[in-house]
Amino acid sequence: MFMSEQKLTEFKESGGYIIQNQWYPRVTKIVEIKAKPALYKFYGELKSFDEGEKIKELSASEGTLIHETVEAFLVGNTPAIPPSIAPAVNAFLRFAQQHNISADPDMVELRISHHGQRYAGTTDALARIDGQFGVLDIKTSQSIYRDYNLQTAAYMAALIDDFPTLRTRWILRIDQQRACLRCGATMRSKGGRDKIRLPWQYGLKEIAQHCPHEWSELQGEVELKEFPLWKPDYAAFLGAKKLWEWEYEDTLKQIGYLV
Repeated sequence: MFMSEQKLTEFKESGGYIIQNQWYPRVTKIVEIKAKPALYKFYGELKSFDEGEKIKELSASEGTLIHETVEAFLVGNTPAIPPSIAPAVNAFLRFAQQHNISADPDMVELRISHHGQRYAGTTDALARIDGQFGVLDIKTSQSIYRDYNLQTAAYMAALIDDFPTLRTRWILRIDQQRACLRCGATMRSKGGRDKIRLPWQYGLKEIAQHCPHEWSELQGEVELKEFPLWKPDYAAFLGAKKLWEWEYEDTLKQIGYLV
């Protein structure tokens, strides 16, 4: 399908970077080709698609605020912490001290590229955690999803030759929520929407369904998962890239990425 010059420009600007006078697609744009069951479930719980888009937009801005504040601390700054995200950021600061998390300022928001496979991206940080050096990806989602492994594996493959001491990769999830003081249920408020999760343990879930919840103050939550074996995920990423190229073949030929 032929695209106008304006549409081609929009496609290139939203989906990639110019690296050494060549356009490379972004890693995050490539992995969007994969189905996301959790996202479909999210939309299915709402009244309309527009409602979902509004929640996503507001959630993204809230997540960006946490992300930017945490990265400022990573590079050694001491920014003012907005009260709305203070529980999450303070939980991160405690966690970072416990696990000796550090990053060189030049290694935060680092642009990467893989010239052989022709893709690019921006890592959140190359960091040290408990003495190990690796790729650190920061998320503000309610869970650590397996999809994230495709993204970090692509970063590892692009960086490993230039950083031979690179050993591993982590997903660091930073969030905040309230807990019910009666039944243990949790309530996460994001994007203007309150999402209650009942405890999964047998017996407690039934109690929680009828509980007149008494919510705690906002509590920060930090979860760190390490994924040292990146090569199988990288093979999956390259498969997703092939599918992405197939989906946008005509457009990619128009801009000269494919022949």
